[in-house]
Amino acid sequence: MKNNQSADVVVIGAGICGSLLARKLALAGQSVLMLESGPRVSRGELVNSYRHSAFKADFMAPYPFSEMAPHPTFTPEANHYLEQSGPHAFQAQYIRMLGGTSWHWAAQMWRFLPNDFRTQSAYGVGKDWPIGYDELEAYYYEAEVITGTGGSPDTGSPRAQPFPMDRVPASWFQQRITERLAPAFKVEDDCTARNSRSFDGRPACCGNNNCMPVCPIDAQYHGGIAAASAEQAGVQVLTQAVVYRFEHDAQGRITAAHYYDWNKTSHKVTGKTFVIAANAIESAKLLLMSTSAQCPDGLANRSGQVGRNLTDHPAIGVTFDMDEPVWAGRGPVSPCSIGQFRDGDFRQEHAPFRIDISNASQVASVTKELIQEGYHGVKLEAGILHRAARRVSIKNALEQLPDPENRVTLSDKKDALGLPTPRMFWNIDEYVIKGTAATRQRYNDIAAQLGATNIKHSKEGAFGNRQHITGTLSMGKDAATSVVDSYGRAHDHANLYMAGTGIMPTVGTCNVTLTAVALALRTADQIIAEARHA
Repeated sequence: MKNNQSADVVVIGAGICGSLLARKLALAGQSVLMLESGPRVSRGELVNSYRHSAFKADFMAPYPFSEMAPHPTFTPEANHYLEQSGPHAFQAQYIRMLGGTSWHWAAQMWRFLPNDFRTQSAYGVGKDWPIGYDELEAYYYEAEVITGTGGSPDTGSPRAQPFPMDRVPASWFQQRITERLAPAFKVEDDCTARNSRSFDGRPACCGNNNCMPVCPIDAQYHGGIAAASAEQAGVQVLTQAVVYRFEHDAQGRITAAHYYDWNKTSHKVTGKTFVIAANAIESAKLLLMSTSAQCPDGLANRSGQVGRNLTDHPAIGVTFDMDEPVWAGRGPVSPCSIGQFRDGDFRQEHAPFRIDISNASQVASVTKELIQEGYHGVKLEAGILHRAARRVSIKNALEQLPDPENRVTLSDKKDALGLPTPRMFWNIDEYVIKGTAATRQRYNDIAAQLGATNIKHSKEGAFGNRQHITGTLSMGKDAATSVVDSYGRAHDHANLYMAGTGIMPTVGTCNVTLTAVALALRTADQIIAEARHA
C-alpha cells in the first residue's frame, strides 16, 4: 500500500453533485478529499477534440476513453461496457472524468413540481418522497445562484425569489414557434444554467449551437467548473483514482476506501465521513462490489434495493417540415419547452410528459436524408437549404414509474482493472405506453398548427433514454424498502452518504440535475451540522 491519506470527508466522484457538495463542506472548514476515477482534461482540449471528431453527432466523441475507468461508447461501434439484459436497451452516455457527465449536457435546470414529490398520495401511482417541495425550495435557489440559472418566471414550480439570471434572448426559431403555437400550446423558456451576461468570470452565451457536447466558451455551467470551484475552496482532488472497496467496523461505520491508480497500485484513504457521488450506475456498481462478511450482498444493501428502481425518461420524437423558414441552429440547442402536460389528474392513468423543442442545426440530418433519397448536385444543395430552414425536431420526457425489476447488477465481465462491469435490465410499462399515445396526439396537433409536411414519428415501441438516470439508490423512510434517508445517508452505515441522481425515488418529467444538486447541498448542510455537534 502507498500514499495513505485521510480527511474529514472523503467524496467519491467529482461530477457536479460531488464537487458542489465538497465545495460547501470545504468552505465550512471541513478537510475534504475528492477521488475521481477518470482523468483531468481542460475545456480547450475537449473543444479541440470536438472540432477534429468525425462523429460530431455523438455527444461522447470529444471525451477521453480509458480502459482503466471505462464508460459506455457507441460510435463508431458500441463498446458494450453496459451489458444489456432487458427488453429495452439502456444506452447511458455518462463520462468518467473530472467534472463528470454534465460536461456534455444542455444545462437544463428544471425544478420538480410539488406533486412530483407525492405521486402516490396524489394519484395512486409511483412513490412519495420522504421530503416535499418546500424542503428543497431554498436549496433549489442556492443551486441556481451558483450555476447562474435563468428561465420563464412561471414554470409551475413555486419560487420564493426570481431567477438569478435573465434568459438568453430568444432566437427567431423560438419566437416563431412560440407565436405559431399560441394559445393552444404555451411555449416557455427552458430553465438553463447559461449566462445571458458575464457572470462568475465567464462570458455571456454567444450563440454557439454545440452546447451539447461542449460549450466552447464556458458560458454554460458544467461539472468541470464545479470541480474547479471545489479546488479553489480547498478540496484536495485526486484523479485516476478508481475506488473499488470499502472497509467498515463492527457497527457498520465506514473506516476506509481503497482505490486503484491507473497503474493498478492500490491505495487506502481514511476519513470520518464518506460520500459516494458517482453517477447512478457507477455508484450502485461500487456498492454491489463492496461485499464483506457483514454485507454479503454489498454495502448499504441489507434491503436488497441497491441498483433497483432504475428509471429514466423514455423518449419518443417527431420531425417535420414547417410551412415557413425558421432556421433552427442559431443560438442554444435547447431553448424552450411545452410544460402544460407535466401534471394533472390524468397522471392516475398515464405518464405525464414535457415536450422539448430542439434548436439544434438540422443541416447534417437533412443532408443525410436527401442523399438517401437520391438527391445530388444542384438539386441536393437546394433541398438542403429548403429542408434545413424548415425542419423542426421535438421529443418528450415521459415519467417512468419506479419498478424494482428495472435495475443495475454486476455482469460477469471484468474491466482492465479486474472490476466487474454493469449489467442493465430496463423495461417499459403500460403507464409509459399510454403516455406515449397521448404524446403522439399532441405531436400531431403541434404539426398541424405549424403547417407541417414530411411528418416522421419515431418507431412504435422504440424508446430512447434521456440520460436522466435515477432511482438506483432510492431514498425513503423505511430501511426495508430504500437505500438512504432523506439526507442521502445510508440506512445501514451511519457515516456513509450518497449524492447524485440515484437517490431520487422518482424521475418526474424534467431534467434531474438541479434536483440532485439541491439534494447534495442539503446533504452537505447535514454533514456540517453533525460535525459541529460531534
